[in-house]
Parts: sequence; C-alpha cells; structure tokens
Amino acid sequence: MKHLQRPARRALLVVHVAVSVSWLGLSVGLLALGITAYTTGDLSLTEAAYRAMKVFADWLLAPVAVVTLASGLVLSLGTPWGLARHRWVWTKFWITLATAAATVFALRPEIEHAAAAGTPDPSLVVAPTVSMVAYLFMTAISVLKPWGLTRRGRRLRLSASSRKPLDG
Repeated sequence: MKHLQRPARRALLVVHVAVSVSWLGLSVGLLALGITAYTTGDLSLTEAAYRAMKVFADWLLAPVAVVTLASGLVLSLGTPWGLARHRWVWTKFWITLATAAATVFALRPEIEHAAAAGTPDPSLVVAPTVSMVAYLFMTAISVLKPWGLTRRGRRLRLSASSRKPLDG
C-alpha cells in the first residue's frame, strides 16, 4: 500500500485514537454496570444495569470495535510502521482482532442473554475487566513501542539498506 499523505495520516490517527479511547471507556462503563448488577441485592437494579449494558452493546460496541480495527489496519499499512514490521504493531493487530471478535461474537450475545434473564452473571464482570486490561496494554505498547522489528521487518530494512547508493 502506498504511504498516506501527512494530512490523511494525521486525520486517520485522530480517528483511531478517538475510537480506541472510546472502546476503553465503554469497557470501563460496562465493568461498572457489570459490578453493579452482580453485587447488588436489588433484582430491579440488576435488570436495569443489564439493560443499560445492552444499549451500549447494541449501539456502540460493534461499530467502535470495527472502526478501531479498520483505522489501525489502514494506519499500519499506510505508514512506514507497516503491519508486520514491528512487533508492537503486529501484537496490537492480533489483540485488536481477538478483542473485536470476542466483543461481537461473545460479549454482545452474553449481554443480550443477561438482559433477558435479569439475574447476576459473573462473566459480565470478567469480560469487561479482560478487555480493559487488553486496551490498556495496547495503549502502553503504542506509546512505548517495545520489542523492535519482526523477522520480516529486519529483512525489509536490510534489503532497503542494500539498495541505497554508496556516497563517494
């Protein structure tokens, strides 16, 4: 893929950061509602918390997950970072793919089930906790950029440096 021009790259980066932070915020909100539903003795509060979680799941979770994945993919392919050149980018891609799939195919149906049943469900405390930890981890590696190049990244760097003309 051709590298993105600076204005497009910057706009896409803003979109990516905004939706990624939104996904983290949704997880924190879902965790608060899940803890409330699980720990309260008031069945009507449990039902209300799960109905609120369902609103988030129905309207926000899937679109935010998909836009996060898509914007990250386009950014990685349209910048020198590449998708499989740096371990931190590659790791973020796979974690984002896994959490997006879990969000769409496991968390949303579980919230739907809990909202219909209205009884405390410990998985709706565990799932947002796991996703929140994953998003915080991805935020940290985005800032720190650890681990260096992948094997493919080293190979590409070596071939690029061997093609440069020698000064002389």
